[in-house]
Amino acid sequence: MSLLKVNHLVTGLASGLAIVDGISFEIAAGETFALLGESGCGKSMTALSLMRLLPDGVANLSGDVVLGEAALFDLPEREMRGIRGGSMAMIFQEPGLSLNPVMTVGAQIVEVLALHQGLSGALAQQRCVELLDGVGIPDAARRVHEYPFQLSGGMKQRVMIAMALAGKPRLLVADEPTTALDVTIQAQVLQLLRDTQAATGMAMLLITHDLGVVAETAHRVGVMYAGQIAEQASRQELFARPLHPYTQKLFAALPQAGLRDQALAAIAGSVPPMGSIVQGCRFAPRCDRAWELCREKTPEWTIVNQGQGVRCHLYNRIEEQKDRIEDRGLRFEEKTSKAAARFNAILTPQASILEVSDLHVHFPIRKGILQRVVGQVKAVDGVSLSIAKGKTLAIVGESGCGKTTLGKALLQLIPSTAGRVVFDGRERVRGQRASMQMVFQDPYASLNPKMRVAEILEEGMSALKVGGNSAARQVHIDGLLDKVGLERAAKWRYPHEFSGGQRQRIAIARALAVSPGLLICDEPTSALDVSVQAQILNLLKSLQLELDLSYLFITHNLAVVAYLAHEVCVMYLGRIVERGSTDDVLTHPAHPYTQALLSAVPRIDGAAREYIRLAGDLPSPANPPAGCHFAPRCPAVQDICRAHYPPAVNISESHVVHCHF
Repeated sequence: MSLLKVNHLVTGLASGLAIVDGISFEIAAGETFALLGESGCGKSMTALSLMRLLPDGVANLSGDVVLGEAALFDLPEREMRGIRGGSMAMIFQEPGLSLNPVMTVGAQIVEVLALHQGLSGALAQQRCVELLDGVGIPDAARRVHEYPFQLSGGMKQRVMIAMALAGKPRLLVADEPTTALDVTIQAQVLQLLRDTQAATGMAMLLITHDLGVVAETAHRVGVMYAGQIAEQASRQELFARPLHPYTQKLFAALPQAGLRDQALAAIAGSVPPMGSIVQGCRFAPRCDRAWELCREKTPEWTIVNQGQGVRCHLYNRIEEQKDRIEDRGLRFEEKTSKAAARFNAILTPQASILEVSDLHVHFPIRKGILQRVVGQVKAVDGVSLSIAKGKTLAIVGESGCGKTTLGKALLQLIPSTAGRVVFDGRERVRGQRASMQMVFQDPYASLNPKMRVAEILEEGMSALKVGGNSAARQVHIDGLLDKVGLERAAKWRYPHEFSGGQRQRIAIARALAVSPGLLICDEPTSALDVSVQAQILNLLKSLQLELDLSYLFITHNLAVVAYLAHEVCVMYLGRIVERGSTDDVLTHPAHPYTQALLSAVPRIDGAAREYIRLAGDLPSPANPPAGCHFAPRCPAVQDICRAHYPPAVNISESHVVHCHF
């Protein structure tokens, strides 16, 4: 029996323009239903519709939503407030905007406990600590008295999850609940949600664009596109044989090690604005299998078999279903043999464009009226690495391990405490600033909202005296926009007029404007949909082959590492604990920390994996543990690990690990 029934839900503007356009689905107790799709498809608006938390100007226009026996759209607001947080709770996508900045996290959770569980005083405090401990927050008894600004992004997300679970909801709406989390914490949180479901029978509506999370968590899946559900099936059916061309393209866009010498099958274009397509299939402008009927007639919902339906003209005729289902393969664009040979070339120290030796970045801890230095935060603590010309070195590790600090120190955006950096055979100097550029994680935050694209791209060129006069620079800017796949006329627009993927292309064009030899890419695809991520990865790879660029790629997405990187450095608490070729590190991990990271990565092939759960969180870089920094969390720790930091051990010519065993 279904706990939640959504029937022909339409949500939109008062003018009748639909954002969510007639979607229907059901969720049973103890079941997880995943809504999958790109940004702008209406997934979050669907969740807000169920909770009746729509923004001003948007309303539920028609349809029914029934939770248990309660018709939610018929309830007065007073009764609906009792449902929210109790029978139905929501984990919002942006925890920084959802938590009250002037209340401690404990006080915010206690509010939920008092309202929906009737707990107060010591019992409420004890339950609050248990909830924070359950979502993996270390030292929960202390953290309950802290404010949101004192927590990292991942910790704030975990507080949101604890707050949602505090009311013991029958239905949990989780909007991108693991987007801000590392793979280790993501695995821990997803396991917590599964355990809660098993113990309480809680149903879950999971909104995500991560196919790995869907593969491991969902029972049934709805693929959403432009306000409609394009395909709905069980997890097993969807991953075994996706029917809709859109679903097939989402799977084809996933980066994998086996596709290194091929371009990813990125989906051209973007999700159409609401109301822009009034007849025909909404995916037709981006579909390579569309024909005249797709543009003339809106496809109806077709039941292909029990539990699996699709909105596509390819499946309208039952007798053609078998052929249509089998004919779903997508071809990848293959790279030339020359490109493949260059990509797999053996790295040699003589070809290095960047050499880093024993780099330290320490931040002083000051206390007292006189602000005396009483300690050091060792953000980067003796890192050595090299990057070959035309190659990609990936830095992976949990949040707080020093990856971004390392990248900024290489560019002298923050001062280094000690160490040596040699770029292209010369000691690092300010005159080399043009040769090393950075692509930041959040393109919107790194682009000046008051400047047009042309001004943004020309600013760096003017500062570093690159490109001659203004007219010559504009010609160069036109060429840059061609390279990154944007129209030349786009240079007269402002950043807010572009999508997230387009803004990231502008950030890449800005970095390329001064003709650098090395790009430091800090999580450039972490906030992007899988389809846009594929476009950016294809762009980065093609630019590397065309311009012989080198990349330092900072990420926690190991699938991206497997596809793009030639070498990998695994970083933990300011130090490199393992480094080697991508195949060596990802296929034969030697350090227990690397093994734990890889075990936490969700798989879409359904293969069983043994998740290695790490105890606690990263220790403070202000007070790192004695001996091996990983010893307090290592499942194989011995006495020697606590006493001595392990030296480098060469497993092979291209694989080095810091571990006693």
